[in-house]
Amino acid sequence: MTDVSVRPVRAADHPTVERLWLMFRHDMSEFQGGLPAPDGTFRSDRLLAALTDGADWAPYLLTSGEHPVGIAFVRALTAPVRVLNTFFVVRAARRTGMGLRAVRQVVSRHPGPWEVAFQDANPAAVRFWRRAVTEIAGDDWSEERRPVPGRPDLPPDVWISFDAGGTRDGNGR
Repeated sequence: MTDVSVRPVRAADHPTVERLWLMFRHDMSEFQGGLPAPDGTFRSDRLLAALTDGADWAPYLLTSGEHPVGIAFVRALTAPVRVLNTFFVVRAARRTGMGLRAVRQVVSRHPGPWEVAFQDANPAAVRFWRRAVTEIAGDDWSEERRPVPGRPDLPPDVWISFDAGGTRDGNGR
């Protein structure tokens, strides 16, 4: 089992996080549509918000040893319910347990009510998120479909709501 560490993004990490963001957006383009811009980049408003709005966002870099393996962006820190806005693990680190351990670490930093969205068309995400929240919150979670704001052409996102009030050590305890 490979270890994963979660730490807040530092200014020196921005180029690495930007490259991971491109990988994430590339993966998501399969489910959310959208071709890259002419310069090869994808929409980056959430990336910019996560890296510049310190009051309401918490961006994290996921690493295994010296290698970056993913990103997690938490938003709505000042709201009653935190949102795991972005969660991405590089393909080589998937199905190793790193993603689940990283989610636990991120959630444990912000105890309380949470929401996370994913797409029904992404079967790996469906399995991952249902397993992750069950390990964090037991059977005390709910799921609903909500329209994607400004995108009537897309199917609704699946939103899972749960409370991580008791998850304080990153290991579900």
